[in-house]
Amino acid sequence: MTDNKQPLKDIVQSKYTSVLFDLDGTLLDTANDLGEALNYVLQKHGLPTVERKHYRPVASDGAKGLLELGFGDKLPQFNYEELRQEFLTYYENNISIHTQLYPNVPELLSALNEKNIPWGIVTNKPEYLSKILVPKFSELDQCKSLVAGDTLAERKPHPAPLLFACKEMNITPENCVYVGDAPRDIEAGNNAGMFSIVAKWGYITNLEDCKSWGGDFMTLDPLDILLTIK
Repeated sequence: MTDNKQPLKDIVQSKYTSVLFDLDGTLLDTANDLGEALNYVLQKHGLPTVERKHYRPVASDGAKGLLELGFGDKLPQFNYEELRQEFLTYYENNISIHTQLYPNVPELLSALNEKNIPWGIVTNKPEYLSKILVPKFSELDQCKSLVAGDTLAERKPHPAPLLFACKEMNITPENCVYVGDAPRDIEAGNNAGMFSIVAKWGYITNLEDCKSWGGDFMTLDPLDILLTIK
């Protein structure tokens, strides 16, 4: 991956005609609602809550990662599936209280829509939660495909969900950009033959780590993605 000493316009060999995005940590900042769900479950079972600075970097890992963070070595003492269901139920009922689009994401999506550039979402979030959350943001109305973590048998980092989205949108992977904030996103994008971009504005603890992910570019500004578009 580039260290960003070169401008993106000099790195992109050809312009792309479609974009796929991860959801949590890329389009939407969902960390606080996920953290609230974790802390609800912890309080219910008499355990100390987790501060925002600690749960935020784990938000992309969903219920499993957050429960492992909060319960730590005490997790085996509990019925994991019951904890997970408590977490998901609370989250579903409070899914967009604190969640918001990242800065410049609305402008990015508006520009893509104006250019008639099709875009979609490929997330590891459960499908039922994704279909509840995405419609709550009018800026996401033009999403052409929503592929979730349980839509198929495989999930990211497997490329199958990205390739499935391409089929739904009638686009070719080699003409598509994939944007995400986790190593599994970049691995999936690369394996699908897409131009992969690390969303450094997402849930990344150490930005230096991004350089080892193997992506094609990384940026702190969503609007940079427009430089890849034909």
